[in-house]
Amino acid sequence: MAEPTRLPTTPAPAEKPVAGETSPRQKQSANLRRALRGLLLVGFTLFTCLLAAAYGAISRGQELLYADFQNRWLLLLLLLVPLVFYRSTFGEDRRMPRVRLGTLLALRVGPSGVRVWLRDLPGVLRSVALICGILALARPVNTLRPDISNEEGIDIVLVLDLSGSMQAAIDNLPPDLEAFVPKRQPGIRPTRLDAARAVLRDFIAQRKTDRIGVVVFGADAYVLSPPTMDYHLLDSLVARMELDLIDGNGTAIGDGLGVAAARLRRSTARSKAVILLTDGDNKGGKLAPEYAAHLVNTVGARLFTVQIGQGELAQVLDRRRDLFGQPRYVNVPFPVNPKLLKDLAEKTGGSMYVATDATSLRAGLHDVLNKLEKTKFESSIATYEELYRFLLTPAVVLLALDALLRALLLRRFP
Repeated sequence: MAEPTRLPTTPAPAEKPVAGETSPRQKQSANLRRALRGLLLVGFTLFTCLLAAAYGAISRGQELLYADFQNRWLLLLLLLVPLVFYRSTFGEDRRMPRVRLGTLLALRVGPSGVRVWLRDLPGVLRSVALICGILALARPVNTLRPDISNEEGIDIVLVLDLSGSMQAAIDNLPPDLEAFVPKRQPGIRPTRLDAARAVLRDFIAQRKTDRIGVVVFGADAYVLSPPTMDYHLLDSLVARMELDLIDGNGTAIGDGLGVAAARLRRSTARSKAVILLTDGDNKGGKLAPEYAAHLVNTVGARLFTVQIGQGELAQVLDRRRDLFGQPRYVNVPFPVNPKLLKDLAEKTGGSMYVATDATSLRAGLHDVLNKLEKTKFESSIATYEELYRFLLTPAVVLLALDALLRALLLRRFP
C-alpha cells in the first residue's frame, strides 16, 4: 500500500496581545513604579513630620510630650487623617478627569520627570497640617514651668478656729464683703465663720507679694494650704470651709499653733507671722498653747491673736422659728479666755485684738501687716502656659506650602 502523504507543518504564530491588555513587562514596570511611589510617600511623610515637630522641639523640647490637653475629645478628629491622606495621594489619581485626544503633542509640555514623583507631596503636607491643627485645637497646656521671681513680702500663716462656737451670729458685716458670703434667707444673720471667711478672702485678694498659708483646727489641727502665692487656690480653699469640715467638738489652740510653726520652720523670710483667729478658750488638743507659742517664737515668727466676739454668751440660730415664722436666736454660753490670747501674743512680740464685729475683724488683720517689716525672697508660682501656638504655626506653614506647590509647581493635567 502507498504511504500517506505528510503535509509540511508550520509553527503556530505567537499570540498577539489583545487591545486594552498589558504585557507582563508593562505590569512589572507598573509594579515597580508603585513601589517607588510608596517609598517616596513614606519618605515625604517622615520628613514633613520632622519638619512640623522641629519648631516645637526647639522651642519647648520635651514639654510638648508631657502637655496636658484640655479638650481631649477633639483628639478623636485624628481618625479622619488616614482618609484625608489617602484622598490626597492615591485617591487623587482616581478622581482625575479623562479626555480623549487625537494627538499626544499636547502632553509634551505637561509635567514630567521629577515633578511626577513629587505629585504626592502636597497631600502629605495637607495631612500633617491637619494633625497639627487638631492637636492645637485640643489645647495643650504646660503646668511644669514655674514663674520664679524675686518678690518682697511676708510669710503669714492664718490659724482659723472651726469649732462649734463659730456658728454664733455676728453683726456689722461691711457691704463690700457681702460678695464673699453665701446667700442667706431674710432675717438670718451671718455667722462668725461667715465673717471670718469673708475677711480672709478679702485679705487674700489684697495681697500681692505675701506668702500665705492656712491652718484650721477644732478637736485637731490640719493644714489647709502651706504658705504660697497662689492666691486663686487659697481663695477657693477658704471659700469651701465649713463647720463640718473637721471635728468641731474642741478648740485645740495649741495644736493649731504648733502646726503653723511647723509650716514656717523652713521659711527664709525675715518677717514671719502667725495670726490666730478664735472665739473660745483652749479645749482639748495634745499641745499646750504656751508651748506652742514657744515653738512659734523659735521659728522666728510673731504671734498675733484675734478674739472673735466678746463675752460669755453668743446668739445662735435656733432650729425652731417664732410664732410669725421668723428666724429665732437663742443665747448660748461660749467661754472665752482673753488673758490666754494676750499672754500668747506678748510672749512672741505680737499683739492681741478683740473683734466684736466683722468690721473690727478686718481692721485687726490689716493692722497686723502695718507692724511687720518686709523682706525679699524668691517666689515660685505654678502657671499654665498655652502650647497650641507651637502646633498651629507649623500647620499654617504646611498649608501655605501645599497651596503654593499645587498652584505653581505641581499642577495636575488636565
